[in-house]
Amino acid sequence: MPTPSQNMIELGIAQEGAAVLARPAVPFTLPAEAPDAHRVVTRLRATMSRVAAVHPFAKGMGLAAPQLGVGRAVAVVRAPDGRELVLLNPRVVDESPETDEQFEGCLSFFDVRGLVRRPSRIEVAHQDVDGHLTVTGFRDGLARLVAHEIDHLEGRLYRERMPPGAEVVPVSRYRGTGTGWSYGAAGRTVDQRAAEGR
Repeated sequence: MPTPSQNMIELGIAQEGAAVLARPAVPFTLPAEAPDAHRVVTRLRATMSRVAAVHPFAKGMGLAAPQLGVGRAVAVVRAPDGRELVLLNPRVVDESPETDEQFEGCLSFFDVRGLVRRPSRIEVAHQDVDGHLTVTGFRDGLARLVAHEIDHLEGRLYRERMPPGAEVVPVSRYRGTGTGWSYGAAGRTVDQRAAEGR
């Protein structure tokens, strides 16, 4: 029986050690590169649907373009309730001093889970295909999902956020598969506004 990581390889997910995962992704020039952005988003969505067919994602899931071998700054996040977020050229512009630790998985090394500390709330500047800039706030589980994908676009894996000496847990011993985040809520979008209106 194939391992979770072998399943991801079969689905075309770049694995830890691939050079594309260690490089910052190149931002899109929008709206000039809107057709390119559309093509990558379509590919991300299609791959996410194939991944979801072979593994349950009660906590939601995300996929960044570098995980498909495409070094461009776009990621798609699916919240546990099915909402889908497309993040073009995203960057964290503010975060809460409050943090928490939760286990995370990554499709690029899916045989293990790691305990990662992240801010409880983040604000993210991102664009639409027309180039309009928006700042969206996320909290709890959704903040974690979004931050994980932005890390990918910055060439970082969650292992780098774990304390020195901290060990990942083999998925065979991880007991959180199929359960939601332990926030009480799955994570919420706090607000969204045009950046010009801040």
